[in-house]
Amino acid sequence: MSMTQQAAPAVETPPASGPKQSDGRTAQRPLALKLLARPEVGVFLGAVAVYVFFLVAAPPVREASAMANILYQSSTIGLMALPVALLMIGGEFDLSAGVAVITSALTASMVSYQLTMNVWVGVIAALVVSLAVGAFNGWMLVKTGLPSFLVTLGTFLILQGVNLAVTKLVTGNVATDNISDMDGFAQAKAIFASTFQVGGVTFKITVVYWLVFAALATWVLLRTKYGNWIFAVGGNQDSARAVGVPVTFTKISLFMLVGLGAWFVGMHNLFSFSTVQSGEGVGQELIYIAAAVIGGCLLTGGYGSAIGPVFGAFMFGMVNQGIVYAGWNPDWFKAFLGVMLLGATLINLWVRRTATRR
Repeated sequence: MSMTQQAAPAVETPPASGPKQSDGRTAQRPLALKLLARPEVGVFLGAVAVYVFFLVAAPPVREASAMANILYQSSTIGLMALPVALLMIGGEFDLSAGVAVITSALTASMVSYQLTMNVWVGVIAALVVSLAVGAFNGWMLVKTGLPSFLVTLGTFLILQGVNLAVTKLVTGNVATDNISDMDGFAQAKAIFASTFQVGGVTFKITVVYWLVFAALATWVLLRTKYGNWIFAVGGNQDSARAVGVPVTFTKISLFMLVGLGAWFVGMHNLFSFSTVQSGEGVGQELIYIAAAVIGGCLLTGGYGSAIGPVFGAFMFGMVNQGIVYAGWNPDWFKAFLGVMLLGATLINLWVRRTATRR
């Protein structure tokens, strides 16, 4: 018999009937475990629990106007928590994010007022400054190899001092001058700080921006090459570089995204109140980071989502306003947040261990 004749039966043999055999590595996991594997599931459950708690403890929360205030508080945190979360997934974090918001607002206000220009000149100048701060953080990180904690701590102190010193030097006060009567203010306010009504309830435009940016960030993370780069550099940047991922570009661009977020929130603050206090913003960076951590992002990088920080920011907004509506002493707010942060971190840890357990 020839070699060809010997090989033919092996090719034409029909596949074996019966159920397909599989070992433990290829066995399908239950749907519940698949859901638990998502980084935002734990914080979603936590957000529901906090919401139900305040529905019972604070009856005013049940009113639509109260929910509008809660969503507004959540959106001002969430708009910054989103880029901070992307940066954390990329393996870094930014301690200068809070004061960077104030730096942006101060720049726009002083450039517009002191130079007697249209406010849009100040808005553009603030955008350039914010992106430059982010680019500086990223460049220092990749060029020196220092931890992002040290780099951004230095930037935090620099910006904090510059905010106060320059504002006093230029305006003679710790706050900027009122710019509400300047050219372009009404148009800028309509974009950054307007309101709209739904069913007779007034909402801030930041709520819409917050949800739209969250959807965009989710699409970037899950459907684009850039999203793959973020997860890759956060997981192991040396391995990522070895397979062609532009680590330097990814790191710097992520810090610039934080700068972009700081600019946007800074413009909202400026056009909401027409003036800015130079000493504000200190401590807000911890709120942004905490919202991302509660949302399922790891400090070690390589894991997280953009939806999780949305629920994390909602929990912060819910607690912030819920304590007020419940009539409790607001001095307990930070203590409540600390307990919530630890609890959410433990829940997320349990969720991940449960999801990966065979």
